[in-house]
Amino acid sequence: MDLFDLPDDSSAGMKNRPLADRMRPQTLDEFVGQEQIVGKNRLLRRAIQADKLTPMIFFGPPGTGKTTLAHIIAKSTSAYFEQLNAVTAGVGDLRKVISGAEERLKFDRQKTILFIDEIHRFSKSQQDALLPSVEKGIIILIGATTESPMFEINPALLSRSRLFRFVPLTEDDIRRILLNALHDKERGYGSEKIRLDADALDHLVRVASGDSRSALQALELAALTTDPDKNGVIHINLEVAEESIQKKVLHYDKKGDNHYDTVSAFIKSMRGSDPNATLYWLAKMIAAGEDPKFIARRIFIHAAEDVGLADPNAILVANAAVTAVTFIGLPEARIPLAEAALYVATAPKSNAAVVGIDQALDAVKHDRTGEVPMHLRDAHYKGAAKLGHGKGYLYPHDFEGGYVPQAYLPPHLQDKTFYHPSPRGYERTVQKRLDYFAQRDQAGK
Repeated sequence: MDLFDLPDDSSAGMKNRPLADRMRPQTLDEFVGQEQIVGKNRLLRRAIQADKLTPMIFFGPPGTGKTTLAHIIAKSTSAYFEQLNAVTAGVGDLRKVISGAEERLKFDRQKTILFIDEIHRFSKSQQDALLPSVEKGIIILIGATTESPMFEINPALLSRSRLFRFVPLTEDDIRRILLNALHDKERGYGSEKIRLDADALDHLVRVASGDSRSALQALELAALTTDPDKNGVIHINLEVAEESIQKKVLHYDKKGDNHYDTVSAFIKSMRGSDPNATLYWLAKMIAAGEDPKFIARRIFIHAAEDVGLADPNAILVANAAVTAVTFIGLPEARIPLAEAALYVATAPKSNAAVVGIDQALDAVKHDRTGEVPMHLRDAHYKGAAKLGHGKGYLYPHDFEGGYVPQAYLPPHLQDKTFYHPSPRGYERTVQKRLDYFAQRDQAGK
C-alpha cells in the first residue's frame, strides 16, 4: 500500500473524517458481526491471522463490513496491498497493478493483494483481464460486491475464488457499534457531552436494518445538527433520531439477488396464506420501483399454480389485476395488485392441477405413444367413418346426469389417475362429482 494512501490519523485529520470512517475497526478484535466467517477458529479468521490468503469474493448488503475487513487485511498482511474501485478503474489501471505485482514477485518475492471494491461493476472484459494473473498467483484477488456473485462475476473467476457471504448485522451488533461510537474518546464522541435516549437508540438500531454505515451516519447527523443545552449537553431524543435517519434505504436491485429473494418471499407468503406478509413484500417491490406488470404476472402464476381449482375465481381476479395494471398503471394500480394478492393469499390452496399436468406430460414423454381409441376419433373428415372412426361413441348428453361410462384414455393407461382433487375449497365439490362418476362406472361394469 502506498504510504500516501493511508488515512490521516492525526487529531486534526481524524476530526475531519466522517464518523463511519473514523470508527472503522482496525483489527479483527474490533470487528463487529459476521461471526459465521470471522468468528473464533473460522477459516477466514485463521487465514488472515496466518497471512495465508487465497482469492476470495466478499458479497452482501451495504454496511456489513466487506471493505472494513479488507482494510484489516491490509494492516495485517506482509503482502503489498493495492486497492481499486470498479466504478472509476479501467483496464489500464488493472494492467498497471498487475505489472507492478509481477515485478514485486520477481525481484522482491513479495505477493500482492488486490482489493477491488464494487467488483460487480467491472465489465466481462475487465474481469477477464484479471483471470490470468489470478490463475498464476501474481495477485491475490479480494473482490467486494453488494450483488450476487452468481449473476455478476464471470464463472471462470468465480471458480477460482472462495465466496464469503456477509449478512446484515444484527440489532445487537448495530447497538454495540453505536455505543462504541458514543464512548470512544479518540475516534468517536466519548470526549463530548452527548446524551442519547434509549428509545432514540432503539429507533436508530431498528431503522438501520443491519447497515452499520447508515446507523453511524444518522448518529453523526443528529450530533452535528443538535444544539447543546445550557449545560453543554447535546440531547438526542426520539424526535431527533427520527429526523436524522428519516427513512431506511430499500436495498433492492431489480437485477440482483435481492430482487429474486423479495419475489420469492412474496410468492411464498401468498402460498403460505399470510396476508400481512403478502402485503409487506408487495409494498417493498412497489416502493423499490419494481415493474407492476412483473408483479401482476407473478400473482397470476401463483393463482394458477397454488390455488388452482380450489378457488377458480382466483385466476379471474389475478387476470383482472393484469388488465388493471396495463390500463391504469401506478400509483392507482397498487390497489388492484393488493386486492389480487390478498385474494390468492387467503384462498384455499391446491396444486392438484400442477401435479396432474406434470404427471400427464411425463406419461406422454416416457410411456409408449397412446393411440386414440377408435370411438373417440373424428368421423367427419372424408372417409373417416368408413374406417370406423367414431363408431361406438356415446354422447353424454343423451344419458342421465349428462354422464355415461366409456373409455377416454389409451388402453394401456385406462387405470391411470392424473388428477387428485384436494379436500379444500371448490375441489371438494369436484371430488363429489368424480365420486358420482366412479359409482356410475361401477354400476355399468
